[in-house]
Amino acid sequence: MLIIIYFKKRNYMSDFDIHFYTKKELALMYFPDSTPRTAVGHLMTWICRCKPLVEDLEASGYEKSAKAFSPRQVKLIVEYLGEP
Repeated sequence: MLIIIYFKKRNYMSDFDIHFYTKKELALMYFPDSTPRTAVGHLMTWICRCKPLVEDLEASGYEKSAKAFSPRQVKLIVEYLGEP
């Protein structure tokens, strides 16, 4: 049985640059040894398993078919999943 634990991070960021990222760009930061397609799949799996993150992303205007994340959405992802 797989148990997923997530923590919302504090409201500070270190050196990670928050701006628009394509899904592929951000995914490859989290999974640098993967192919782009696999990295995006892994990142989206992580996101989908964190229901509060999904809810916050949807509230920010995120749509599943989007090819990129806005700076606000990137900040949410980093707050929940940690920096890449």
